[in-house]
Amino acid sequence: MPLLDVSAQFISLQKDVRPSDRAILHERHDILDLGRELESFADTASLIQNLDLVISVDTSVAHLAGALGKPVWILLPYVPDWRWLLNRLDTPWYPTARLFRQSGTCEWSSVVQQATAALQRFVVADV
Repeated sequence: MPLLDVSAQFISLQKDVRPSDRAILHERHDILDLGRELESFADTASLIQNLDLVISVDTSVAHLAGALGKPVWILLPYVPDWRWLLNRLDTPWYPTARLFRQSGTCEWSSVVQQATAALQRFVVADV
């Protein structure tokens, strides 16, 4: 939720959303929920092409954004999938990706805090 406190327009690319999360999406006027409109990866790719930045955990959407060469920030667990390597904030797989890593198991608060601060700088630089 702290990411959503940044003054920006957010677009949800999440296809299947839990009912409790859907309620949050409907409460927030700064989130455009387009997940139901996305019927294929081609639809998702088209939408990503029109975004300034994709922020995600390690999902197919993160990989799609990286493959498209769009800026993508990926929030990773302490023990990530092998492809993200270790001790790096970037990846040779996707030059436009920036990695935000947990410093310990189940420790997401610092990851979200770092991503939020980076997003605030990104929004200010884009204005």
